[in-house]
Amino acid sequence: MPNARRGEIEAELGGHRRRLVLTLGSLAELEAHFEAGDLVELAERFGTGRLSAADLAAVIGAGLRGAGETITDREAASLSVEGGAASYARIVSDLLTATFGAGAAPEAGDAGPFV
Repeated sequence: MPNARRGEIEAELGGHRRRLVLTLGSLAELEAHFEAGDLVELAERFGTGRLSAADLAAVIGAGLRGAGETITDREAASLSVEGGAASYARIVSDLLTATFGAGAAPEAGDAGPFV
């Protein structure tokens, strides 16, 4: 069971229920990936709702590593999810909302510009 107070979510990835959380280390990884100067800039970047498939893989990979999995972004990108691209976007949206609060990502279930 994910701990929402810690920003944890659960998602079905690669045929298994997995926990994801963006820890401080995970957020530092994402700052580097997105070339963001700080967390505010990172949150603003996420708020645009414009993320590439590589960006989605980076966020999912960081969330899985934050929860303790040893996985690369490439391995995270290869995990299947029922529902395709819209489901990947929904997982990222849910994780960003759990981390930064409402307004940091599109509404859950709304893939918006992700697809």
